[in-house]
Amino acid sequence: MHESTPPQATGAFQAAPGPSYATNYLSAETAQQIIDNEHLRLLRVGYFISAAQTAIFIPFGLLYAGMGVMFSQLPTGGAPPPAAFAWFMGLFGAVFAGLATIAAALKLLTAVRLKERRSRVLCLITAGLSCVEIPYGTVLGIWTFMVLGRASVQRQFEG
Repeated sequence: MHESTPPQATGAFQAAPGPSYATNYLSAETAQQIIDNEHLRLLRVGYFISAAQTAIFIPFGLLYAGMGVMFSQLPTGGAPPPAAFAWFMGLFGAVFAGLATIAAALKLLTAVRLKERRSRVLCLITAGLSCVEIPYGTVLGIWTFMVLGRASVQRQFEG
């Protein structure tokens, strides 16, 4: 009898026997997980960018607060502005800087929690607050609601 011998290598690449990679070899659940993970990754990047954008406004609030304090302490040669103006300006700047700091910190925490798949409620609260920042924060917030509202994403946050 004649034994069959493997074909000799001719130097050209030969495909290994097995399943064709042209067929769809991913299950529907695996494909959905890939989509969910990519959307959560993009949301995370969006929250990092939004936190940086919000943090840029903190020095402006501090500048207004400093100007308010400075105006209340400066001696004036002519008619001085009302004292309430200086206090209003200082208070406005301090509140503005404080709110910007809180918003930036929440967005950073949300980005971290999205990676860890924890604190879904915190992510939704931050998304709601982001909707106030028209137009980019609104888009980020609505997209967050859409992604975190999926049952497959909710299961990731539960586990």
